[in-house]
Amino acid sequence: MSAVWHPFFQHGTEPAPPRALSSEGAFIHTDRGPLLDAISSWWVVTHGHNQPEIVEAIRRTAGHLDQVIFAGLTHDPAEELAEALVQLAPAGLEHVFFSDSGSTAVEVALKMALGYWRHEGDGRHRIAVIEDSYHGDTIGTMSVGERGVFNAAYDPLMFAVDRLPFPEGDGAATLAAFEALAAGGQMAALILEPLVLGAGGMRMYAPAVLAGLRAICDRHDVLLIADEVMTGWGRTGRLWACDHAGIAPDILCTSKGLTGGVVPLAATLASARIFEAHRSADRRRTFFHSSSYTANPIACAAALAQVRLWQASPMQDRLHRLTLLQAARLAALAGDSRFAAPRQCGTIAAIDLVVPEGGYLAEVGPRMRAHSMQQGVLLRPLGNTVYVLPPYGVTEADLDMAWGAIASFQV
Repeated sequence: MSAVWHPFFQHGTEPAPPRALSSEGAFIHTDRGPLLDAISSWWVVTHGHNQPEIVEAIRRTAGHLDQVIFAGLTHDPAEELAEALVQLAPAGLEHVFFSDSGSTAVEVALKMALGYWRHEGDGRHRIAVIEDSYHGDTIGTMSVGERGVFNAAYDPLMFAVDRLPFPEGDGAATLAAFEALAAGGQMAALILEPLVLGAGGMRMYAPAVLAGLRAICDRHDVLLIADEVMTGWGRTGRLWACDHAGIAPDILCTSKGLTGGVVPLAATLASARIFEAHRSADRRRTFFHSSSYTANPIACAAALAQVRLWQASPMQDRLHRLTLLQAARLAALAGDSRFAAPRQCGTIAAIDLVVPEGGYLAEVGPRMRAHSMQQGVLLRPLGNTVYVLPPYGVTEADLDMAWGAIASFQV
């Protein structure tokens, strides 16, 4: 038995996983054959595996600069990356705090928001969330995510939040619920996954709802935190999901695709008002957060190479093409009685398997995963929800392979 303890993996029921040997483009080559990475290795790979420009940036930087403490020192990869992110981000996000994962990026955002209100002398402390959300697996991020089998064992450690109903249709119920909460005067921040709730089942809502929530935040001076860890870097068809609604959050979290999916890095972008509330001659107002590998130079160099690729390539054209290809294949299953609720947001396409019992622990999920792997396709259903979220370099033949594996599954 291996000494490795795998994430989201039940060692008591699942066979030993394949061993990855190499990766390139849209494929992972294993000791059991090649696998089409139809989920971008948990939504992180953007252009493709082992993108040459990113690999070269890592090699070049590692030759002269490795990890250095970021508390009291700085370096060019971080400085250049921060400037580039500010230029690419929605307007008004002027400061960048680096960390090392999506969970920590969200933890940082929550601490920034609560720190802001404390330093402003306001007693606001309530956090509003949308039901079925997922923001990470640390204690703070589990607190603002959906409660359930993922985190039931840790419930005594988590703090209370105010939950809004998922925005169905025009989102009127969600908007009304948030308006009532925000009017109470204790609401510090609303945190949300813009347009697509990823781990919550790829649930999707309209840009107009996102714009409406931003307007309520403006009316009642509530901070809006956009968790773009999954939705950022083009997944929804635009660079940021917030772009679809024409809004800018007060705080934005990014990770996953930030380095093209090559090495871990995260960033939390904040507006000037958030930063200025912490900047002071009083050292007690310091933002007390860090990780040992904050702004690792090699990771920052990888991210900067990814940003340069984004700026130099016709990315919007590539995203549009992939969106159309996904739509055609999703439509082919829309009338099949084995499937229900086909949905898409940009390059993300999802559909539900019709089974007696759904939810994350639906037994059809592991069966579909095993079936697709036999077909040479890596899928990881969210219970009875199957989705295809591929790297942007995927070919039409690759997509036919992925959707063919789904279509050949016998529920």
